Amino acid sequence: MTDSIVMIMAGGKGSRLGPLTTHRAKPATPFGGRYRIIDFVLSNLTNSGYRQIYVLTQYMAASLIRHMNRTWHLGGHDEFIEFAPAQMRRGDHWYLGTADSVYQNMHIIDDHRARHIAVFGGDHIYKCDVSQMEAAHRDFDADATIAAFPVHKSEAHQFGVIEVNDEGRIIGFQEKPSHPKTIPGRPDTCLVSMGNYFFRAEPLKEALTYDAADPTSSHDFGKNVIPNMLASGLRLFVYDFSYHRVPGDPPDAKPYWRDVGTIDSFFQANMELRSPLPLLNLYNREWRIRTAQRYHPPARFVRHMGTAPVDIHDCMVCEGTVIEGARLQQAMIGYDCFVHNGASVENCLLMSGCSIGVKAKIRNVICDKNVIIEPGTSIGYDDELDRNRFPFITEKGIIVLPKGTHVFPEGPLVLASDMAELLTNDPATKDVMSAVELAPSPAKHNRHSYRSQGPRAQDGQT
Repeated sequence: MTDSIVMIMAGGKGSRLGPLTTHRAKPATPFGGRYRIIDFVLSNLTNSGYRQIYVLTQYMAASLIRHMNRTWHLGGHDEFIEFAPAQMRRGDHWYLGTADSVYQNMHIIDDHRARHIAVFGGDHIYKCDVSQMEAAHRDFDADATIAAFPVHKSEAHQFGVIEVNDEGRIIGFQEKPSHPKTIPGRPDTCLVSMGNYFFRAEPLKEALTYDAADPTSSHDFGKNVIPNMLASGLRLFVYDFSYHRVPGDPPDAKPYWRDVGTIDSFFQANMELRSPLPLLNLYNREWRIRTAQRYHPPARFVRHMGTAPVDIHDCMVCEGTVIEGARLQQAMIGYDCFVHNGASVENCLLMSGCSIGVKAKIRNVICDKNVIIEPGTSIGYDDELDRNRFPFITEKGIIVLPKGTHVFPEGPLVLASDMAELLTNDPATKDVMSAVELAPSPAKHNRHSYRSQGPRAQDGQT
């Protein structure tokens, strides 16, 4: 399908994931121990045969660009994954919304003389043979095709809700409605947009030009462009992802898609990977999810000086990590971590480079990269104490420790110097920072958050 190009919208801030996205774009957020969120859409596209891909970046793009420059390269003639940052090409402003990000890059469509354009989000977790969706788009002879997924009615208010007729043609669209319309015959289920689209070039360009001229528009595909295209009588169809099949997956495998738009949904999606029968199959050799190759040694499980052996249940542990006489239960442990002797880690997500001290106990915790938890520290066992001490606790009780945080058995958190500045100025986190009784303090020395505190740090704990 050489007359199609791909644009990945990867410029979003992901405010609901603060503090994980205070210092990085949402697509750059680590996921599943060793991946980044953007690895999933890029793996889907390259596995499906797409070789002309533009990544539209804006907010906090440095770590995203660094990861992709080190990881994602295509080597053939006319094959590339290329960045398209906001450049103020069509006015004195950055990208104003998802639709505006594509509008400001319409020259790319013209340069390629593309007949069809795939516009995909860069911040969802799923597997998809994208060529199947494009084949359906062409069979429909559609002006636009929207990937859709059935969700429970109670969750539908977070998405764009789609109404279709018996032929799959879209006849209605509600963006994040308070009273979503359900699928006929299924009163508890709604069909929602996954934020992935195929467009014919000319109708898309006309719709984006019309939207750009509207001063009242939010310049968003779901809020503005899709409803306007529908109102103008264009042929819009739905691609029902619930019937999708990924090559190499078992015949009875169900399609998987997660939005991970909140801390709780992000945490749950990570935990689903380490369940005994994970819904997302990462072991399909015909559909690999690619990411950075870091050349760490294998993970080690060590019995420390004759003490109790490692006790581990339903966990995933990534490369370069050392587990020393500790107890792990329902945990996702990232690469290059160190869990010391006698520590207990339960229902937790550790990103890379973390150190859990001797006899420390943590439960229901997300540790962003390079977090240090000192020996004897207890987190997740005293709700009142935790709420006085930790500013970032979700509705479901998940405690989030920002990147580079240093946690002592008592007293306030010590934040890495760079993170303290970001968290106290970010609108998504600054109010929460000052609401706890023991307000976090910045590190007195110039300690930066980017140095691993895992086995390579040699912090000498025993």
